[in-house]
Amino acid sequence: QVQLVESGGGLVQSGGSLRLSCAASGSIFSIYAMCWHRQVPGKQRELVAAITSGGTTNYADSVKGRFTISRDNAKNTVYLQMNSLKPEDTAVYYCNADLVPKEADRNVYWGQGTQVTVSS
Repeated sequence: QVQLVESGGGLVQSGGSLRLSCAASGSIFSIYAMCWHRQVPGKQRELVAAITSGGTTNYADSVKGRFTISRDNAKNTVYLQMNSLKPEDTAVYYCNADLVPKEADRNVYWGQGTQVTVSS
């Protein structure tokens, strides 16, 4: 069974940094795009950053120049380096992966989420 597990969230002061990790485990044949989303209570989940299997990246305008997404294909892991954090970055951060399990059809899998809180 495929699982995505995030780690690295926490409480940080405004201007600080955090690095999130998301590892995909289980019987996986291949992984296409991997993404980070975030959600604030009462608002829709929004895409923060995405990275293809080839390393092409895309960012929300609100995080460009501050956040960097990367991945280690050998470890089936995606990272989100978050610098110059602002209180408005406070949210639950979720990773997802578009992947093909070895014994199932291609699908998008989600992690359980990790809380990021930025104090002013």
